[in-house]
Amino acid sequence: MQKVIIIDDEAPARSLLREYLSHYPELVIIGEANNGVDGIKLVHEFKPDIVFLDIEMPGMTGLEVLRHLKESPKVIFSTAYDQYAVNAFELNAVDYLLKPYTRERFNRAVERLEVRQRQPLDSLHALAESLLKQERQIYPARILVSSGQKLIAIPTASIIWINADGDYSNMVTDKQTYLSNFGIGQLEEKLDPELFIRVHRSSMINISKVQEIFKYPASYDIRMINGDVVRVSRSYLDKIRDITF
Repeated sequence: MQKVIIIDDEAPARSLLREYLSHYPELVIIGEANNGVDGIKLVHEFKPDIVFLDIEMPGMTGLEVLRHLKESPKVIFSTAYDQYAVNAFELNAVDYLLKPYTRERFNRAVERLEVRQRQPLDSLHALAESLLKQERQIYPARILVSSGQKLIAIPTASIIWINADGDYSNMVTDKQTYLSNFGIGQLEEKLDPELFIRVHRSSMINISKVQEIFKYPASYDIRMINGDVVRVSRSYLDKIRDITF
């Protein structure tokens, strides 16, 4: 038996890992965490053999989790990083699952665990430090959203704007609108602030998708490239002024 811990802030991603791992009775899940801080506590307490670790988590990223580990489990990253980070993982013999991944890709990662040695702790720390120095990479290039009865990954750059829908959010792209399991506050932490800015308590925009801005004495309206008009509330006016000339 090998002990497994899952650290991922996305509930659907944890559910998918549970489903895939259920086909491997020798791999026993002993704990799950939806954030980095709790994940570190679990690893230190239960000393797992294997950790499935998401990289893009608000608050504390998976790389920061890796940097704080005092044990050296076998780590399989799940990531929406671009090719640069994938190359770094391969050079350091660290396995990864590039979201969205298939059952076949998951199976290959598990098969590699059988022949892979645990990475020395200093090697894992060095990898984390190397990637953390390039802060632009902590923001996901893709994000999982609901589409009917399945989850799909869409490029974050394709999102035009986002509006809150209770505890969830609607992501508007040029093709269709998708439902995200993340609230708008979580997305504000998760997405690149150089690209996405909050303009209202219930909406965010992709500044690269702005078509025109209408200025009024106490508010602005922003027309996006798809024709949608998003209201800027008074408390967020300064953010828009910062990006206009």
